Amino acid sequence: MSTFEYQARSKEGELRSGTIETSSEEAALENLQRNNLIVISLHKLGRPSFWEYKIRGGVKHKDIVIFSRQLATLFEAHIPIVDALKTLMGETSRPALREALAEIFDDISGGLALSQALAKHPTIFSSFYIYLVRSGEESGKLQEVFTFLADYTERYYYLAVKVRNSLIYPAFVFFAFIGVIVVMLVAVIPRLVTIFQETGQAIPYYTQVIIFISLSLKKWGVVLLFLLAGSVLGLWQWSYRESGKLFFHKLQINAPIIGEIYRKLYMSRLTDNLRILIMGGIPILRALAITGDVIGNMVYKKAVLGAIESIKGGGTISAALEHTPEVPLLVTQMIRVGEASGRLDFILGSIAKYYQREVDSALENLVALIEPILIIFLGVGIGILVASVLIPLYNLVGTI
Repeated sequence: MSTFEYQARSKEGELRSGTIETSSEEAALENLQRNNLIVISLHKLGRPSFWEYKIRGGVKHKDIVIFSRQLATLFEAHIPIVDALKTLMGETSRPALREALAEIFDDISGGLALSQALAKHPTIFSSFYIYLVRSGEESGKLQEVFTFLADYTERYYYLAVKVRNSLIYPAFVFFAFIGVIVVMLVAVIPRLVTIFQETGQAIPYYTQVIIFISLSLKKWGVVLLFLLAGSVLGLWQWSYRESGKLFFHKLQINAPIIGEIYRKLYMSRLTDNLRILIMGGIPILRALAITGDVIGNMVYKKAVLGAIESIKGGGTISAALEHTPEVPLLVTQMIRVGEASGRLDFILGSIAKYYQREVDSALENLVALIEPILIIFLGVGIGILVASVLIPLYNLVGTI
């Protein structure tokens, strides 16, 4: 999907501008004309680069959570949108968000709808966010939409934080362990090698392996460090390409232990996003396209795009998802029931709640298992290293 910026006039001569997401320029033009607009200009917007996103976007998910909650609260107090934005501009401490709010304020003051003003900042507000705001404007329920968006963004922000925090501790311990091992191999083991060489002591095979690794690190450590840094940088750049992104996303959901958690997390996000968009009155094809864009994993995005093609060809969502092994059979069966009964949004909500509970339960189990697993892992690693050093030393002392 590509984003196009347009300027057009209505039949009454009113000037309108904004952005639209479609597969091609022809599709964008057809969509605008179908809405009785006379297109003045239409051009494709390029995707922001990584550094543009960091510098020009610079707004974290937490900032969007706070912004949504504050705006929902001001709407509940019946504060007009212009006054609400003026208040939030003075409250936010993030310069990038303050600048964006100032531009949104100017656009709304100039006659643009809130969704159109938000759409000019794709590095900050996702297409999911913008389309929900647009549905709230069309239905006259903007206050309810922002209350819901505040709850939604908070729920997924704290879930993502919970997942990340659960993985920080084992990652820190693992890399600290690797650091200690490297220091021992580079600084301690080479001194013992001198002792073994002077005494002519027979060295066990496993100790010879440790000595070989130690001497190699001491001799080629700097070269290996540069190669490792270059490899990490190359992988990092590759991860922003479609092929690299797909590889790492597959690795993410197929990794031992945490892969299961991520699969459940993405299933919860997929079903919940789709349910919300359908309830907001977004057409099913548009809802699926938006869900694919915001789900955050290329594997599931491809599955959703396959569902779009299936529906265009007269098929169903459940039939398309059946061919994706990452989507559980339970989900496709439940969606099939929802399609047959005409209560797809209700069924999707039930699936989302089920997987949200599953993610919470899996995280609790992971946290409980992390400590004993780390103790065993560290014990085995240290045991091998110590045994490789102490056994030859013990034999040496015995001969003396």
